[in-house]
Amino acid sequence: MNTKELIDEAISLPIDKRVLVVDSLLQSLNQPESEIDRKWNEVAQKRLMEMRAGKIESISGEQVFKKIWGKQARHATS
Repeated sequence: MNTKELIDEAISLPIDKRVLVVDSLLQSLNQPESEIDRKWNEVAQKRLMEMRAGKIESISGEQVFKKIWGKQARHATS
């Protein structure tokens, strides 16, 4: 089976099966790295404890993206 035939076959699958195929392919490209995952977990746990203790304040995702898009817009016009 060549690549085009494989893709055509995958496209003909029901949506739930296509999702499974896509998820499997993406996971094969982005293999988890346990050391990196462990370090991210440590950071997340630390931030959670800081938030619960009132040491840091949370910012909504909307605010974060607004700030990012604003910076990008300023750089694009420079």
